[in-house]
Amino acid sequence: MFNPTREQVRETFFGTWRKYRTGELLAGIEAIALDVILLHAGYHELLSQPEGFRVKDYTDESNPFLHMSLHMALEEQLSIDQPPGIAGHVQALVRRRGERHEALHEALECLAETMWRAQRDKMPPDADAYLECLARRARMD
Repeated sequence: MFNPTREQVRETFFGTWRKYRTGELLAGIEAIALDVILLHAGYHELLSQPEGFRVKDYTDESNPFLHMSLHMALEEQLSIDQPPGIAGHVQALVRRRGERHEALHEALECLAETMWRAQRDKMPPDADAYLECLARRARMD
């Protein structure tokens, strides 16, 4: 399992943004990172200033690197439908919301909660609870 450090995650985003802006070719996961970055125009200035944000500590939910990393994790899950059924649940969210990015943000809340519970309980993530959270959100009126 790939378990990058905080610095490696941030460097991936900084490097991807730099390469995109200078017209360099992207490699591997950088293509997914760029898609996520382009969805978040509010982070572009931050990503253009790595020296100011490379070591910044975030103590609340406003961490842009965590937010973008969750987006990347979700996109990876959707690309392989893992856990099985996630793609269908997210498509139902998209239909309900009418807009993919907003639907993804709802799905990210389920992912973040699942990861938080796994870390708190020192257990693997509960795929069934994750999928149920997504299903509940897809049914909301």
